[in-house]
Amino acid sequence: MRRTRMWRRFRRRPMAMAGLVLVVAFVLLALAGPLVTGDPAAQDYMATLAPPSGAHPMGTDDLGRDALARIAHGAQVSLQAGVLSTLLAMVIGIPIGLVAGFYRRWLDPIVMRLVDVTLAFPFLVFAVGLAAIIGPSLKGVVLALGFSQLPAIIRITRGEVLAVREMDYVAAAIADGAGDGHIIFRYVLPNCLSPLIVQATVAIPAAIIGESTLSFLGLGVQPPTPSWGVMLTTAQQYLSDAPWLAIWPGLMIALATLGFNLLGDGLRDVLDPRSAR
Repeated sequence: MRRTRMWRRFRRRPMAMAGLVLVVAFVLLALAGPLVTGDPAAQDYMATLAPPSGAHPMGTDDLGRDALARIAHGAQVSLQAGVLSTLLAMVIGIPIGLVAGFYRRWLDPIVMRLVDVTLAFPFLVFAVGLAAIIGPSLKGVVLALGFSQLPAIIRITRGEVLAVREMDYVAAAIADGAGDGHIIFRYVLPNCLSPLIVQATVAIPAAIIGESTLSFLGLGVQPPTPSWGVMLTTAQQYLSDAPWLAIWPGLMIALATLGFNLLGDGLRDVLDPRSAR
């Protein structure tokens, strides 16, 4: 019944539904697109820098590779970077935030001072530095983006734990003699999940932009592996002769990030009890 009410509230928000449609389309492009579009490395030297046509709906690049196939395979890279880096940040950050917020005496000041130091660096600057240390690869991108998102996840989790810890049902469980582990996993963590889910939908598009930026700078996925950032790097040389090489990957990045942000806004409204009628 609760899920049905939440779905009804979600459907009443046109922008949230638009975000859901964009996210589903992005996931389908990443999962099914490569099966339909074929080999992104296949070259046709008779059709280099060809404009969009029936044979190549999004045109071709300077080596005659089909832009649609590279867009579809690039979606896989973006999806992996966005989801895996966010998952990495949450798997590491949520337990640290839980412990720091629940045991506040000596552990909390240490953790939060370290978090404050890392938050002093902008997200992309921190990610670029880590990627330069780890090395250019998809694995390096995931690690760099995951650790760059870690401070925000820790801070949000810790803030929610501090709020939930003061609730009456937690005090009643403590008075009942419940152990710390039981209180954390039975009462505290479940009531912190809603803002963390919303944060995940915000972190994924940030990671998608981060992956494209790192690949554009040569610190991410390396050619010939298709990536939207790598495609934009190639497109710089042909902006006047073949503008579609920059339009399609740029449009995909914009639509993917817009979809996740709209979905996150909708989930925030639905999961926030204060917005319920």
